[in-house]
Amino acid sequence: MASIVPARDRLTMTPIARVLSSPWLDRLIALAACVPFVWTLRHEMHAFGFNFAWIVTNANFVLLIATMLIRRAPSRVTPRPLFWLLAFVATYWLFIAGRFATNGLPLAPAWVIFALSLSSCAISVWARLSLGRSIGLVPANRGLVTKGAYRYMRHPIYTGIYLAYLALALQNFSPANAAIFAVGAGLFVIKSFVEEDFLRQDAEYASYMSRVPWRWLPFVV
Repeated sequence: MASIVPARDRLTMTPIARVLSSPWLDRLIALAACVPFVWTLRHEMHAFGFNFAWIVTNANFVLLIATMLIRRAPSRVTPRPLFWLLAFVATYWLFIAGRFATNGLPLAPAWVIFALSLSSCAISVWARLSLGRSIGLVPANRGLVTKGAYRYMRHPIYTGIYLAYLALALQNFSPANAAIFAVGAGLFVIKSFVEEDFLRQDAEYASYMSRVPWRWLPFVV
């Protein structure tokens, strides 16, 4: 059953924010968000075959998108179109630009690429299980999560995505491919800062940021 936004929070929302926070629209957006990945996976299986690095990269996004169907409705969500656009482009970058990627030169042994992809998959699953129903694409307050992977870093799902892009770049190097994967990773870096700027307006999240200072890699950055 969808959670209900508390009345005291809804009273402080703008009309646009109330619509964006409604449970039925939230589910509809999540359902529509899943559709492009069916085409993307089919295209990449045709272009690259049964390639573990490509499959893991797509699986990371499918895991992120598909499980939004059971997510908690937000108590607060950004109405800013630019933030929605950033979330869309970052999430669908492989759908938008991935079709221009080609087979390139491997820059690392196959076992290194496999290890990066496997690590990406493990971190993404761990992070997704830790996050529970507080999942979303645009900046929104769906309840603070501090357990599991989020005890050590604030954006572990993005860490999994970075490792997946790195595996692809090392497996299929060319200047064009490197640019595609670098932009894809860079969009999630920007998205991290945008989300935190929105969420830190809540005292609870601001406190969490001070307790967990690492965004993507514990004790490093």
